[in-house]
Amino acid sequence: MNLIMESLKAALFGVVEGITEWLPISSTGHMILLDEFVHMQMSDAFMEMFNVVIQLGAIMAVVLLYFTKLWPFKWGSREGGAVSWLKLDTWKLWIMVIIAIIPSAVIGLPLDDWMDAHLHTAPVVAAMLIVYGAAFILLERRQGRAKRAAKVDDVQQIGPKLALMIGCFQALSLVPGTSRSGATILGAVLLGCSRAAASEFSFFMAIPTMAGASLIKVLKFGFGFTAQEAIVLLVGCVTAFVVSLVAIKTFIGYIKRHSFTAFGWYRIALGALVAAYFLMR
Repeated sequence: MNLIMESLKAALFGVVEGITEWLPISSTGHMILLDEFVHMQMSDAFMEMFNVVIQLGAIMAVVLLYFTKLWPFKWGSREGGAVSWLKLDTWKLWIMVIIAIIPSAVIGLPLDDWMDAHLHTAPVVAAMLIVYGAAFILLERRQGRAKRAAKVDDVQQIGPKLALMIGCFQALSLVPGTSRSGATILGAVLLGCSRAAASEFSFFMAIPTMAGASLIKVLKFGFGFTAQEAIVLLVGCVTAFVVSLVAIKTFIGYIKRHSFTAFGWYRIALGALVAAYFLMR
């Protein structure tokens, strides 16, 4: 194996992961297309694990960018007992995040192998890209006609019932091509969240969701990495981390001024491209 060449390919996968994981455009759809044109000389078992575990790099970008909001302890507090060290609003936010990931865990954990075997196909991915692309366009038209102000402008306003309902939308993303962020954001906006609050909560939900998925894949693969495999995996993770830093900040800035309509049309175009490519093979 040419380590330099495989590392460059891993970096390319990291770039795609870092951009598409946070935008509502389906990282799976892009990874499937990329894998068709950029073949890494690694085992199928390693690639199945690699495509999930490089998400850890993307997760660390969220942790770094939102560290102040996510860290649940106060710095330097020495008085008032243990409770005075706690940031209660942050603990509440983490509880809402845990509640929100329950539906995906309940459905996804027992069905992980089955979904890998039956749903990770080009037709499924293409169909989901198009369906949710159309959903984003219809959502924005509905929002434009209604001209209603969002009920939830900040993630701190999300309560247990709303968190669980948003989590049910995230569970839809277990079907490849749906987009975890896309399903979560779409659901949160439909339930009354602003675009910014929906996106931010989606980012926070990604931390335990993607960390858990990565752990499952690593346990299935085992810890017997060769030196080359470890280097390739590290390159992918680091690249995904760096690119995610830029992608998240750019995305949040974009949605404060624009709608999701462009993402909807992009998904439809990509879905048509995926369908056409695999039909002509």
